[in-house]
Amino acid sequence: MKLKMLFGLALSLALVAGLAGCGAIGGRTPTPLPTIVLGEPGSSAAPGSPISAPVGVIASGVVAPGQQARLAFTLAGKVESVPVAVGEQVDTGQVLARLAGAEELQAALSAAELQVLNAQQALQSLSDDLFAEQTAALQALNTAREAVRSAQQKLDGLGVSSEPIDIQVARSNVALAKDALDKATKDFKPYENKPEDNLQRAALLSKLAEAQKRYDNAVNQLNRLTGTIVPEFNLQQARTGLQVAQAQLKLAEDRYNLLSSGPDPDAVALAQARLKSAQDQADAARARLASLEILAPFAGTVSQVFVHSGEWALPGQAVIEIVDLQNMLIKTTDLSERDISRITVGQSATVYIEALDATVSGRVTLIAPLADTLGGDVVYETTLELLEPVPGLRAGMTVEVQLSNQK
Repeated sequence: MKLKMLFGLALSLALVAGLAGCGAIGGRTPTPLPTIVLGEPGSSAAPGSPISAPVGVIASGVVAPGQQARLAFTLAGKVESVPVAVGEQVDTGQVLARLAGAEELQAALSAAELQVLNAQQALQSLSDDLFAEQTAALQALNTAREAVRSAQQKLDGLGVSSEPIDIQVARSNVALAKDALDKATKDFKPYENKPEDNLQRAALLSKLAEAQKRYDNAVNQLNRLTGTIVPEFNLQQARTGLQVAQAQLKLAEDRYNLLSSGPDPDAVALAQARLKSAQDQADAARARLASLEILAPFAGTVSQVFVHSGEWALPGQAVIEIVDLQNMLIKTTDLSERDISRITVGQSATVYIEALDATVSGRVTLIAPLADTLGGDVVYETTLELLEPVPGLRAGMTVEVQLSNQK
């Protein structure tokens, strides 16, 4: 717009200069022309512009969509469907395109969600089963204590003197057993060299063996009661039994004390780790499944479709473009570096839409942080919002913006 105004102004000056030259030939003195500075107080607007005697900065601009997005898949794959067409209105979250392969990824997601459920149940069972485990730990503790007492008593009983009457009875039993053994030995003597399948010999030998066993037991009992002879093997066996019982008691005490304050911390930590791993796997499967679809990030209009059903899409390849045509913005195209210092966010403006011959109010919402170039000039794109609806407004229409000196 501004270039068009400058071109018209230059043409007018050339015509005036030509006429003035003719007058000079005729002897007239040429009249000097005034210098026009656009955007300065007191300057004149361009011919045909509805904005006269502007105060502030004037710039050309263009109508742009409120939002614009070119969308792509993050995965490579065959396009299964593109259920929208150019010009169609879409809502936020609506499916715009879809890749094939959802069945396989859905199965992976279902398996991952099952693992999450199992891990959650395992973690919850640590609390649900706590009372039963505490009860079992207490029973194990009592059993271990009783085992220690029994082992200690057994060890203490070796070599401890008993009551005299018990010793007398034991000695009598030894004598009786010895007598029975002697008789069995005497009875077996005549048959000692008989064949082994001789029935009489077999019966007497069995009787002799039984007598020998009773005699040995009687002697061991007497020795235990008198404490005079305690085999080393028996002592070692008793000591080992006590040590084992004490070690089991320590384990039972530790287990009971651990469960007294709640579930086993190690078991809880392991269950939580398994749950976290299962959740991460489910999230990854869910993300891959979601990546098969392109959803509308905002409500708008489909402006372009680049890929169609049956085609192969690559990651990052533009598939579809949508624009927001309900909330149009104005973007300046030639706001010079000489004027940008006079512009601030929130500053009010007047916008003239040439195609509609309409003038509306606007406000600056954004100033580009980086400059661009236009025909060798440094310019800064500035965005404005319109403060009132404009029927018939379309993206791409040219406008003229007058930015006031007041916000």
